[in-house]
Amino acid sequence: MIYFLLVLTVSAVVTYALTPPVRKLSLRLGIYTGIRSRDIHTEVKPRWGGVAIYVGMLAGIAVSALIPLFSGIFTDRTQVLGVILAMTLIVITGMADDAWDIHWLLKLIAQVGAGVILVLYGIQLEVMPVGWLGVGGPLLQGLLTVFLVVLTISAFNFIDGLDGLAAGVAAIGGAAFFVYSYLLTLSIREFEPSHLATLLMAVLVGSCLGFLPHNFHPSKLIMGDTGAMLLGFVMAVGALIATSSLELHQEQFRFRNIPAYMPVLLPLAVMVLPLLDLVLAVIRRTWRGQSPFSPDRGHLHHKLLDSGYSHPQAVLLLYLWAAVVAFGSVSFNFLPWQLVSSVMTVTLGAATVLSLGPWLRRRARRQRRVAARRALDQKKARMKHERHGGAQTSGKDQIPGTKEERPW
Repeated sequence: MIYFLLVLTVSAVVTYALTPPVRKLSLRLGIYTGIRSRDIHTEVKPRWGGVAIYVGMLAGIAVSALIPLFSGIFTDRTQVLGVILAMTLIVITGMADDAWDIHWLLKLIAQVGAGVILVLYGIQLEVMPVGWLGVGGPLLQGLLTVFLVVLTISAFNFIDGLDGLAAGVAAIGGAAFFVYSYLLTLSIREFEPSHLATLLMAVLVGSCLGFLPHNFHPSKLIMGDTGAMLLGFVMAVGALIATSSLELHQEQFRFRNIPAYMPVLLPLAVMVLPLLDLVLAVIRRTWRGQSPFSPDRGHLHHKLLDSGYSHPQAVLLLYLWAAVVAFGSVSFNFLPWQLVSSVMTVTLGAATVLSLGPWLRRRARRQRRVAARRALDQKKARMKHERHGGAQTSGKDQIPGTKEERPW
């Protein structure tokens, strides 16, 4: 574990140190955001923060190549080289988009190309661990691999809308994935717990932690498409590698009676917020007759801001949701399911109450206003009735011609 923490620290330090120079370069070259109607920020923000994240990841991988514990990963460097090449393609595409706002079709082609690179270098979805079923022939495996890469990149690109949101969610999900992959590998290979998926999660978490001090609200710069696409890509690669290596232990090992579908469920769990936001956006835009890629102001973070949460509060609340789902899913592998279910029920309930808090408070205030208005109307009606009735009685007493009041 100490060596993974060392790699994580290297990635964090390099990313943290490199972010200010990247910010200055972005400003000098004019690579910054405009202010659009759907945007949250009210001032221009330098982009290209993802470049610092990328270099931090490369630094972590380079240091790990010098550590004997990770020698098994680098004995055959084919997969590592494929990951780095695909990462580089994603970063170049993101930098071009941040600089010139390229057409979405070009970005899609680059994402597909990154998936193809993975396939060519031996990283693909070979086994669906639901009953240990094979995915099929090489063509189907390649298509599913590319689909997973594009889906995950798009999901993280969609959630990158608030300061610190994408980096924080990626760090939380990556940490949960790291714990799962590390303990699983340690139990299979007691004296060699190194695994490429675990290493990638370590450098991802480290780079995100190094970037967050510059990116949390109020941010000094944003990661842009460069960073959002890179985080989604690395998360997809981790899921692919963790799933494709299952045949190493599918017969001789069951990890604490882990359900056979956990290697597929866990990547979905750690990416639940980006994927949920992606699905809702596609449904919402298609229902309106718009392109699924057309931007709007209907994402989850927009809803939280519109409900009354401040910028940091909305981000922290989404962190809570990501942590509960991701670490809760991992905990099922190591702790009694009764305990995990009880804790998750409480925490999910708390997160739900917090999420609905502003709406519930507005509803309560609205109900109080309606009740107060109804009570006031009833009081006015009662007073009007009393005045009307009192006037009639007074008039009868003053009718002239009664025996007491006749002057004659």
